[in-house]
Amino acid sequence: MTARLAIVVSEFNREITVRMLDRAKSQAAKLKARVSYVLYVPGTFDMPLAVEKLLKKKSVDAIVTLGAVIKGDTRHDDIVAENAARLIADLSLKYSKPVALGITGPGMSIDQAKERAELVPVRAVNAAINMVARLRKLQKPVNGGETVVINDTADNS
Repeated sequence: MTARLAIVVSEFNREITVRMLDRAKSQAAKLKARVSYVLYVPGTFDMPLAVEKLLKKKSVDAIVTLGAVIKGDTRHDDIVAENAARLIADLSLKYSKPVALGITGPGMSIDQAKERAELVPVRAVNAAINMVARLRKLQKPVNGGETVVINDTADNS
């Protein structure tokens, strides 16, 4: 069974996040995953609410979040990235579905974020799909005293 993904993408720093979305969709297609939803949110800080709504859908196996949090003159980037990441992780546990963190930053310059716009979404899609596959294997029954090792040595880079 193919993985059904939702992608939540920040509109803030759009010149970067649009590239990230293109890379994520290409990687999903390459791995034969279906992108069921692409939901744009104003910024990375706004992602948890969208993630929660999507996690409730039976047609979504995993979510990929995409955002670029750029360093400014204050600690705002730290606050945005740390809170979004913590809430997104909490939601993944609450709904028992993978949510891959494809958010660059904090502390990054715009040039650093642009450089990472190619690799981060690929890694996020890989992580989401690999977690779906591994969690599905975990649902299978275990025979007697058998030790089950779930490690398909997938490429997460």
